[in-house]
Amino acid sequence: MTMTTTRRMKASDFDREVLDLFDGYIHGNISRRDFLAGASKYAVGGVTAAALLDMLAPNYALAQQVDPKDPKLKSEYVTYNSPNGTGSIKAYLSRPASATGKLPGIVVVHENRGLTPYIEDVARRLAVAGFMALAPDGLSPLGGYPGNDEKGAEMYRTLDQAKLQQDLFAAFDAVKTRPDCTGKVGVVGFCFGGSVANAMAARLHLRAAAVRGVIGKARRLPAVVKAVTPGQGSAARDWSLYRSRVMEPTRIQAGVQFWQRNADTLARAERE
Repeated sequence: MTMTTTRRMKASDFDREVLDLFDGYIHGNISRRDFLAGASKYAVGGVTAAALLDMLAPNYALAQQVDPKDPKLKSEYVTYNSPNGTGSIKAYLSRPASATGKLPGIVVVHENRGLTPYIEDVARRLAVAGFMALAPDGLSPLGGYPGNDEKGAEMYRTLDQAKLQQDLFAAFDAVKTRPDCTGKVGVVGFCFGGSVANAMAARLHLRAAAVRGVIGKARRLPAVVKAVTPGQGSAARDWSLYRSRVMEPTRIQAGVQFWQRNADTLARAERE
């Protein structure tokens, strides 16, 4: 493993097993202690397991693409009401400062750690593209994103997940009903936020034809297929290595509950 602190680290600088451990840690499948124990055998040359964790942690300043103070944008923190959730929710709103008419909206849903600087930057990128972007903070009932991803993930795990989903769903109506919105609203989510985006699409009765139109644009990347196909070589990753992370009771039950909640919508989509 190549280690240096004089340049920005890349995934290729780390052993694959370390990346897998980190993936399990940030998604809540293993504890910090488990990560440190597993990564310790890769801590060589004066680099500790804790140092590996620091190296893998995101550097939001390096990832930033749009300045928070960009004068071409109007970006601010707002609150909206979540009547079926926990009440008042804090969110980051960004849109073009020079807009004179109504704008289409996009809800940006964060990962399992709250409204991070990265998600705020994504909202600004969408604003640069001409949208009104609203990024809610699901950790609002607990005071909001704490400024630290590890702490944010811990806070996330204490939330009532049903109310959290309602808090994030409410962001859609918060954007759609704004007087400066066209009423046309989309949603994009990252990691945990992706599951929220899927659930929101089902709740809003997204037509099957529209879903096919989006999925039809996906491209088949041979490099990705090769990386996940069992075979010879250290890069091959057998499904059994991931099964324990994916096929575990909490995820299975969540899938069953999702199907039960949206049975009518899913059946209608299948008929279409």
